[in-house]
Amino acid sequence: MDCMNRRQFITTATMATSAFAVQGLAAQAPHIASNVYPWMTFARRNDRNWTEQGPEGIGAVASTGVHGFEPIGDSPDQIRKLAASLEDNGLEMRSLYVNSKLHEAKEAEASIDLVLAIASEASKAGAKIVVTNPSPIRWGGPENKNDLQLHTQATALDHLGARLRERGMILAYHNHDAELREGAREFHHMLTATDPANVKLCLDAHWVYRGCGNSQIALFDAVEHYHERIVELHLRQSERGIWTEVFKMDGDIDYRRLFDQLESWSISPHLVLEQAIENETPDSMTAVEAHVRSRENLLAAL
Repeated sequence: MDCMNRRQFITTATMATSAFAVQGLAAQAPHIASNVYPWMTFARRNDRNWTEQGPEGIGAVASTGVHGFEPIGDSPDQIRKLAASLEDNGLEMRSLYVNSKLHEAKEAEASIDLVLAIASEASKAGAKIVVTNPSPIRWGGPENKNDLQLHTQATALDHLGARLRERGMILAYHNHDAELREGAREFHHMLTATDPANVKLCLDAHWVYRGCGNSQIALFDAVEHYHERIVELHLRQSERGIWTEVFKMDGDIDYRRLFDQLESWSISPHLVLEQAIENETPDSMTAVEAHVRSRENLLAAL
């Protein structure tokens, strides 16, 4: 399908599957958002703290031409203040990322309550999708959750999704690479032991690719199994295993193939650029320059 026909599809198709037919999310032009994480990594490269930039940082995001911003929600008050800044800069918050700790029963209830409080505040700004990546035992550590912890986490995740549905919101499960260890048992259990009506999927293609040993086979197998639950894409590219400064369709991940497959299933997810950088990433442009080019590359492909 040529670019114009693909763009027409993106703008008229339902936002994923019929289960994801959310009122008010369709736009006249493809809506492209940016996650906060790339901005944090670019700032870190320059020995700056992005969160301390406040309105200046949001202004930089808006200057790239993206339509929306996906923050990491820490508290209702933080979201309330951010929503005002986004509105001032003409940016939407259709989704937000919220951390949760769900694998220990004694902590899961409090974590769910916090996520719900943050989500309720975000909903006032128009947010519909709540993305969560249940915390590992230790960030960056080698520890894996046991079967009881995975059962506890899946039960809590499903409960959180049901509570958000009652509020007219959607829970989208997200993963990093740790969930793909040991036969990807954590990743698969979160999508096997939960109700598809309660728990959707934010597909971060690169984390699946990296977590499975840089395997496109594993990535596209996961897409085949769980495509009906995909409501959002986190978009990041790499070359020879290293994150690039700019998102593009060609690289280690064949995004043209991914988009074609989703299109064949009439799935049009929320598009969120998350082209973060890491230590080995080339240093040739600013965060604003990189995001402008990433947006242009994505828009040209739609």
